[in-house]
Amino acid sequence: MLVSELMLQQTQAARVAERFDGFLDRFPTVEALAGADEAEVLALWSGLGYYRRARLLHAAARAIVHEHGGRFPESAEALRKLPGLGRYTAGAVASLSFGARTPAVDANVTRVMLRLEGRELTSSAPEAVALSWSRAAALHTTAPRSAPTPALLNEALIEFGAAVCTPRAPGCLGVLDHGKGCPLTEHCRAFAAGTQARIPKPKAAPARKPMYFSSVLVRDKLGRLAVTRRPRSGLWAGLHEAPTIERPDRPATLAEIRRGLGIPKGRGTLHRLDTFEAETSHRACRFEVFVAALPARPPASWEFLASASIAGLGLSTPQRRILLELARTSGK
Repeated sequence: MLVSELMLQQTQAARVAERFDGFLDRFPTVEALAGADEAEVLALWSGLGYYRRARLLHAAARAIVHEHGGRFPESAEALRKLPGLGRYTAGAVASLSFGARTPAVDANVTRVMLRLEGRELTSSAPEAVALSWSRAAALHTTAPRSAPTPALLNEALIEFGAAVCTPRAPGCLGVLDHGKGCPLTEHCRAFAAGTQARIPKPKAAPARKPMYFSSVLVRDKLGRLAVTRRPRSGLWAGLHEAPTIERPDRPATLAEIRRGLGIPKGRGTLHRLDTFEAETSHRACRFEVFVAALPARPPASWEFLASASIAGLGLSTPQRRILLELARTSGK
């Protein structure tokens, strides 16, 4: 339950489905996950993005083993003390796994509550957050003790927001697949006022900071590629990459690449292979990919690996493209 909740945060379900079974096959118990090396956890998470979730999941597993004797805490309050578990995830795990009578408010539930109350607020506004959790908690308090179960109530609210009270073209504006409209229109202040399309208020799109990356494909005499590992904090923390120079203001010059990575001077020792762009939630990244000659003394942080070994590392999506796709092209 915890693995699926963290994997599904800000990641498409289809992509999660590609990784979920393999992750659980390798880590079938919390003890197996807690005892694993972080690099292996990141490798099996590769492709899902937001790698901080993987590191926090790993840390949570270790906390469960070392602080709780391998038993999952069952209350939302105790679960929230684990690394990486926010209010929603703690509520979801507590209600769905342990039957705790506690709300789990995600973006779908927040939208439903704001429309029912007719409040034109952004979903992240403190007032909107407080209102949504308060209304959801009240439903759990007033629901019959026999039915529905807390898990069913939470799932119903989430699915209602996902399937009926949708961000665009909500069910109250037409007929749904089952032939009926929204069953809550007579209780909905937004519907009465005709403001449902304006609720929640849209959030201003965050301005993405530019970042410039110059990644270099270097092969040793056996044809293996140089890889190194990123710092343990910051963007793509702890993942592997081709030797890279990064700047916040502009692409690195050829001279800077040579100097920074020890690439030898001379005609044909460094040439550009490709350029592409990639976006994260907060950054607009531009990659320049080069092929370079092997330095006389490669940095100690470099490791030379065959492509099959690189495929099993934790790689960001851009570096997967560089080290697996573009490297294959450059090696022909």
